[in-house]
Amino acid sequence: ERIKCLLQVQATKPDLMVQYKGPIDCAKHLLREGGIKSIYKGTAVTLLRDLPANGVYFASYDFLKTILKPEGKTKSDLSAARTLLSGGIAGIFFWVIGIPPDVLKSRLQAAPEGTYPRGVRDVFKKMMKEEGIGALYKGATPVFIRAFPANAACFYGFEFATKLFNRLFPN
Repeated sequence: ERIKCLLQVQATKPDLMVQYKGPIDCAKHLLREGGIKSIYKGTAVTLLRDLPANGVYFASYDFLKTILKPEGKTKSDLSAARTLLSGGIAGIFFWVIGIPPDVLKSRLQAAPEGTYPRGVRDVFKKMMKEEGIGALYKGATPVFIRAFPANAACFYGFEFATKLFNRLFPN
């Protein structure tokens, strides 16, 4: 996750000298710079994002399938349109919960060593002091625009594959 983050930041700043030639080069630099711990910087805040956001993601998908199912039918009888709608909305719910810790994670992981000695707490304090609460949702619009179709397709594919395998391999 950290290597991806550093390469993404590098790609958005063309005026900077290219620091890493690719993921392997980046990993080597991080290992030399701070050991194995340096590669995993930000893992705790990644879990802070993923655990609650995934809980909301799957719970909301299941809830939406329940309320959108036709009268007298089961959730597995949902039409393609309702499956797509449920998946898309669930994806947005994931990011409503996940964006604040994701922003904190990205800032922590992209910062030079020593910038935030107390980790994510220092990132949060600095953001609140300098940018305010809105900084936690920086980049939300493109994330939400991407979230709907990506997650609609993901859940549709899952439901399609589940039905297909149940038909091909009953019991």
